[in-house]
Amino acid sequence: MHLGPSGSIAHAFVNSKLTPLLVIASILLGAMAVLLLPREEEPQIKVPMVDVMVGMPGASAKEVEERVVRPMEQLLWEIQGVEYVYSTAMSGQAMTIVRFKVGEDVEKSLVKLNQKLQANFDRIPAGVTSPMIKPRSIDDVPILALTLHSSRYDHLTLRRIATEIEAAVKHVPQVAETRLIGGAHRQIRVQLDPQRLAGRGLAATDVVGALSAANSADQAGRLIDANSTVLVETGDFLHDERDVAAVVVGANAGKPVYVRDVATVTDGTADPT
Repeated sequence: MHLGPSGSIAHAFVNSKLTPLLVIASILLGAMAVLLLPREEEPQIKVPMVDVMVGMPGASAKEVEERVVRPMEQLLWEIQGVEYVYSTAMSGQAMTIVRFKVGEDVEKSLVKLNQKLQANFDRIPAGVTSPMIKPRSIDDVPILALTLHSSRYDHLTLRRIATEIEAAVKHVPQVAETRLIGGAHRQIRVQLDPQRLAGRGLAATDVVGALSAANSADQAGRLIDANSTVLVETGDFLHDERDVAAVVVGANAGKPVYVRDVATVTDGTADPT
């Protein structure tokens, strides 16, 4: 029977005594490759991303786009290794996301971006704040999100519960970062009464200054006695509406004027943003 080239090679291997040795050698080479080659269960792909945030108080979104975003984008595109630039202009502020090519070194990319911005600080228009640079990575993507909702508790109570949960989660091993989003923030609101202020010869700035001074604590010095040192602290922070209402803002007719005399103090929630 006539055999072609493939058949001849197969016939030679079938009848050869070296075939078992070649099979064993192939198996051993494959086993060595599996054992010796480096590998990772979760290979890290480096994609450097940086947020550049700039403020321009009082400017409209269009002014921010024309005076801040466009010139900054032109500078960022000049950086070697930049692949994409995304920008968002809002009233009074702007954010630009700079994404470098896959595989670019994170530290070198940050250095290049910082150097580019610092070398052009003299081109920042008047009224624009210095850029704030915040790097991002794949680790910033949340792996777990907990949502609290209730028909019994309000937003302020839910946020307080979430704060307690966040404090407990931070103690879990290998937890890198937690972030609390949503809910209502607690706020002590002071609503001034212009008539009562004028009747006592005070202005709104007097109330603001008095509250700022009362809501502070500082170290007044130290006492050294019998080989021991005692730190002396003055002042305390305001804790609730009673503390705020009891702050003295001035004097009228020889009597102290309290915040409660010229304003209505309420302990509630801040306006949603």
